[in-house]
Amino acid sequence: MNTALSWIKAYVPELSCTDQEYADAMTLTGTKVETYERLDKNLEKIVIGQIEKIEKHPDADKLIVCQVNIGSEVIQIVTGAPNVKEGDKVPVVLDGGKVAGGHDGGPLPENGIAIKAGKLRGISSNGMMCSIEELGSSRDMYPEAPEEGIYIFPEDAQVGADAVEALGLRDTVFEYEITSNRVDCYSVLGVAREAAAAFRKPFIAPKVEVKATTEKAEDYISVEVEDSVLCPRYCARVCTNIKIAPSPQWMQRRLAASGIRPINNLVDITNYVMEEYGQPMHAFDLDTVAGHKIIVRRAKDGEVFQTLDGQMRNLDSDMLMICDAEKEIGIAGIMGGENSKITENVKTVLFEAATFNGANIRKSAKRLGLRTDASGIFEKGLDPRNAQAAIDRACQLIQELGCGEVTDGMVEVCAPLQELRKITFDSTRINALLGTEISEKEMEEIFERLELVLTTEADGTKVLTIPSFRQDLEGIADIAEEVARFYGYDKIPMTLPSGEATTGKLPFKLRIEQKARDIAEYCGFSQGMCYSFESPKVFDKLLLAEDDILRKAITIANPLGEDFSIMRTISLNGMLTSLATNYNRRNKNVRLYELGNIYLPKTLPLTELPDERMQFTLGMYGDGDFFTMKGVVEEFFDSIGMKKKAVYDPKAGKNFLHPGRQANILYDGKVVGYLGEVHPEVCDNYGMKTKAYVAVLDMPEILPFATFDRKYAGVAKYPAVSRDISMVVPKNVLAGEIEAVIAQRGGKILEDYRLFDIYEGSQIKEGYKSLAYSITFRAQDRTLEEADVTAVMKKILNGLEGMGIELRAV
Repeated sequence: MNTALSWIKAYVPELSCTDQEYADAMTLTGTKVETYERLDKNLEKIVIGQIEKIEKHPDADKLIVCQVNIGSEVIQIVTGAPNVKEGDKVPVVLDGGKVAGGHDGGPLPENGIAIKAGKLRGISSNGMMCSIEELGSSRDMYPEAPEEGIYIFPEDAQVGADAVEALGLRDTVFEYEITSNRVDCYSVLGVAREAAAAFRKPFIAPKVEVKATTEKAEDYISVEVEDSVLCPRYCARVCTNIKIAPSPQWMQRRLAASGIRPINNLVDITNYVMEEYGQPMHAFDLDTVAGHKIIVRRAKDGEVFQTLDGQMRNLDSDMLMICDAEKEIGIAGIMGGENSKITENVKTVLFEAATFNGANIRKSAKRLGLRTDASGIFEKGLDPRNAQAAIDRACQLIQELGCGEVTDGMVEVCAPLQELRKITFDSTRINALLGTEISEKEMEEIFERLELVLTTEADGTKVLTIPSFRQDLEGIADIAEEVARFYGYDKIPMTLPSGEATTGKLPFKLRIEQKARDIAEYCGFSQGMCYSFESPKVFDKLLLAEDDILRKAITIANPLGEDFSIMRTISLNGMLTSLATNYNRRNKNVRLYELGNIYLPKTLPLTELPDERMQFTLGMYGDGDFFTMKGVVEEFFDSIGMKKKAVYDPKAGKNFLHPGRQANILYDGKVVGYLGEVHPEVCDNYGMKTKAYVAVLDMPEILPFATFDRKYAGVAKYPAVSRDISMVVPKNVLAGEIEAVIAQRGGKILEDYRLFDIYEGSQIKEGYKSLAYSITFRAQDRTLEEADVTAVMKKILNGLEGMGIELRAV
């Protein structure tokens, strides 16, 4: 968004500041100034002179000698300009002055070009007459300037006056970075409101009064809107007896400063209103509108339409069109049609000001490859109330510029306008959000500058009524931001945020996940990240049964391809793919882990959000086995305060794991995960000719058992007593079952137990294995006696014998 400071001052007349002060104040209040440029840069000592006499140069056929009256004196200037004559009023650079550039219109020198008195072919020349290019501009912005030669002022120009001022170049153009939510600031009025609030000056909006004829607009045009969702409001007004002519100098200068080339009064009015009000408008030649009827409807698939730029555009049914009774005449919010454009022969004009669905305009412009100034504004979502204000302003300018006459009334189709938004005002809440102690009176003064109306309800509640042009203000946090902007960000003291964050802690869930990373990395695992999108073929690679619930996955609506068409319901595919990649690149002893979500739908098709469950997945091949992986899991459990022994159930029933080397992990009776060796066939499916081991822990199931509370005991004062036992155990008896008996019957003096030997071989009878445990006892209040330990050991042995275990040695 670019604006000239003079245009801003038209609505904030008391504004008085330097360019840098303006840029700083606007930036600090949130309307960021990217850069600014003075239009009179490098223009010095340039006045309006009148040529009183012209003579041929005695020694040059293409040069003439001019006597130029500059008000205070008559000076002699030699020039080769072909377009000047006696009586012309022209810009004259005096001796010691500067111009911005050369007459060829090339790149402007950084420091301009200094002009000094001298001689041209022996004749004294005490200055220089200027073309518009030498003044740093072009014919695009000054269409009245000649293609070649000196710029000629109108006859009423004052001799000796400041030529730069007369050309409207004593001005500064500011470029702003406007965020998309502040659509009101995509207009001069919006920026002027911000400037008035920033500098505490009154904002004077243009006074709009339309003096209409006795003719009625509805006698000329009717409007029908078939899709009120894509077009909530459509306003139309009719102007007759149109006279095409150049627009006045003041309008041309304002448009030129904003980077818009003046064309004629009618086109310039629509561009001027778009810049001033931020409401794009379009003008149709009413005589080309069949049936004098406007129909706003969706296009038809396959239709082709020629836009004003002469290009043929392919349409589809998602695009909104402006049509008459017979044909399309414009693409809504983007560009009008070649078949209804304004020409010099226009007599009656139909003005359109509408509100279109912003998202639809953006998508349509993208599909067409046609993004215009209008579509860039429409796509941000406009205030429906602004449409009528803008179209009335255009009609007022039609009258004031003598461009035509305005018929009475406006034809419109409008969905019910939403009531102005109301937000409860709570100064205490605002101060709490900002960390300030701003008085309520000071806040009220800021609201008044921003045109927010504060009222008190019957119950004493204070309420702010938000003007329709501030669509970005939706809640108390937005109001707090407005207070902060105009109170001054630099005045807000530094304070620490309240709440747990000030203690420097992560939330409990994230602390558990961080502990998982720490333990995995401590045990030699490297972190990986896998895709949440997978292929349905994954289920077959993992040998899942046809009726397995994990096959019920969420299908992506717009997938990148079949390989990324569903949300994963199991985390193993990504892990095994990563392990296989490392294996095929000949990496040895690879250990990887991942913390990532799986997505389990509650119903299909989806009626609510799926259950997103964080999975702690470990995978490895090379050095290590089932028990290595089990040790990592138990290390993790111990680090997060899960002091009870986990139980491992070999009846896990996972098709993708080796049938004899897998287990569900149970803690306090709940399944919290599983681990095991990957099934050889699954390894083949992933291209791995080695044994691989995995463990998957379901973090939502683990969290209730985790704790960081620690109770520390002092160093033991009394000695420990150890006993070793060796047993012949049926193979179907698990070590965990033996340990459960030891733990249950060991009583208070049991300190620890450890399996230190497993043997299966010819010295053990068939169907049995040998297990050896070391058991440690200690009392906290005394030295244990032999009788104490013997009694406990007897209880343990009795329990083991009941399981069919034979004792080899104690």
